[in-house]
Amino acid sequence: MPGEKVLVVEDEEDIQELIRYNLAREAYNVTCVTCGEEGLKSAQSLSPDLIVLDLMLPGVDGLEVCRALKSNPETAPIPVVMVSAKGEESDVVVGLELGADDYVTKPFSPKILLSRIKAVLRRKTEGPVDKDGVIKIKNLTLHPGRHEFLVDNIKVDLTFTEFKILQTLAARPGWVFTRSQIVDAVRGDNYAVTDRSVDFQVVGLRRKLGDSAEFIQTVRGVGYRFQE
Repeated sequence: MPGEKVLVVEDEEDIQELIRYNLAREAYNVTCVTCGEEGLKSAQSLSPDLIVLDLMLPGVDGLEVCRALKSNPETAPIPVVMVSAKGEESDVVVGLELGADDYVTKPFSPKILLSRIKAVLRRKTEGPVDKDGVIKIKNLTLHPGRHEFLVDNIKVDLTFTEFKILQTLAARPGWVFTRSQIVDAVRGDNYAVTDRSVDFQVVGLRRKLGDSAEFIQTVRGVGYRFQE
């Protein structure tokens, strides 16, 4: 996607240059800033296609930046890929619940970061959901109106919860959902359910998916995502 504008908010000079160099080599239009305040200003003035956002920033940290971006109608649609030091799982979970599209842990491979960025930008313009709400990915078809799920055109019976979990994940391939986000999507904010029960439902769903079970990936310490 040559020419797409990427804003990098990262205060560590070496990491910022590593990201800038690899993005520029792929023909992205890269702007780098070193603090949260500059990130927020640049997001409004530049209207980037994507923001790479470090969590540990001087002044306004990455979580606050993400919260501010997603609460502003002008910047809310901009995809955000967070970068975080290893062990910051709680911050990552909060970031995802604030609206971040994905995260990459430090230290990271530039190739992995690039692939994540490309995937997020691709999801921005492409989607598996057609005008009737039907989700078609590879050999899977999910028809919400009929509450019908097909694998290789063969109907597979799912429970209400299994169907809603699969619908939530498959509608946004690559997007990482925390367990609480999955619960909200299936049952609503006030539904009392534990992380373990979400895991139990996913185990049953994977069993019914058969060879396609690998599409549902566990993101350790965070939740799940649907990945082709």
